[in-house]
Amino acid sequence: MPPSFAAAVGSLRRAPARDDLTVTEIAAPSGLGSHAVALAGDVVGASGRPDATLGTGRLVLAWDADEPEAWGGPMRLVAFARAPLETDLAPDPFVADVAWSWLVDALAARGAAHDALSGTATKVLSTGYGELADQGDGALLELRASWSPTTTDLAPHVEAWSALVCTLAGLPPTVEGVTLLHSRRVGRA
Repeated sequence: MPPSFAAAVGSLRRAPARDDLTVTEIAAPSGLGSHAVALAGDVVGASGRPDATLGTGRLVLAWDADEPEAWGGPMRLVAFARAPLETDLAPDPFVADVAWSWLVDALAARGAAHDALSGTATKVLSTGYGELADQGDGALLELRASWSPTTTDLAPHVEAWSALVCTLAGLPPTVEGVTLLHSRRVGRA
């Protein structure tokens, strides 16, 4: 394992996560680079257990000694976050812009130095029919992004991704020294 990748993985694994997000290491997808490691995060529901239907995400660190031109270096972080969206908000033309700004703001607020940020924000509207008619209308907000960290200290990047997943899920921001009276989301009907 290259030393810079080992240092980055170490910081990724040591990074703190929010209490309302369960983060675990998962198998990394193949083909992203010569080395990769991945994290999965699921929002913790009112039951105290992870519930991906409330919000979920993935963060993958890829490392490639060939330093692909688009990356601008040997490392690339690939992030995914998805959460339900209120159906009356889904048609709003600014919802995707707001979701993207949450990522940009989360990276900036934590000092997560990076280059070459890119991605998409997607709104999905659905209506159930037949056996699924009882589900009614639903909506999801999904963000996919990638960026190149400029240091091997990935803790700020993990913290930003964690904040993004929780923000998409509608959880309030955490403030050091402040305890929320009710920080667990009950879920959507």
